Amino acid sequence: MKQQIGRHLSFVECRESQGLGIGGGLAQRATISESGKDVCVVAMGPGRRHITKPVCEITYALREEGINASVLVVNAGNGTPADAPDVTTGQRFGLDPIEVDRINQYKVVLIHLGNVRNHVIYKARLILRNVDKPSIVVSQCPLDFEDFAAIGVKTRDVMPAPEDINTRGSIMEIVTGVVRGVTCSQEKLDEIASKVQKLLPREGDR
Repeated sequence: MKQQIGRHLSFVECRESQGLGIGGGLAQRATISESGKDVCVVAMGPGRRHITKPVCEITYALREEGINASVLVVNAGNGTPADAPDVTTGQRFGLDPIEVDRINQYKVVLIHLGNVRNHVIYKARLILRNVDKPSIVVSQCPLDFEDFAAIGVKTRDVMPAPEDINTRGSIMEIVTGVVRGVTCSQEKLDEIASKVQKLLPREGDR
């Protein structure tokens, strides 16, 4: 009988362009680091307000659990979508067609898009308009399924009225209290890994 002791080995194909400047080890915007096709972790580009530390720690934690997690850093990740009510910033959040194609290759999408409540829910709606996948939203601020359903996002527990549905994909899980720039607690990492595992197809179903 063979038994693996110690570390789990992962191969990560990284990345389209150099990760330089603010953000340390995480790739800059418009990059992807690929490791299998289980989970796509969607992140904003690094900056003074958009601290990416939780994304790195979440990705490492998933890989330690044997989950193949890739990171897509959105090219236009700052600001808000053009149809969001809070458009006080000059930047606009959006997705390139190639980013949509990449995200759609994965089984589960994990979305980490900042800490401003209105920004998070409208960014998630834009992603799930284009991506027909089950998703998990990770944020620092408090959020619930009602927040997303109120703007037409399909969710596990609360569905908009049929005429108000505005997304293809659905939010199946929400994890809050993941603070930017602070080491993510093991409790939160375990919660995220557990919720991802629930959404992944079982070995016999793949």
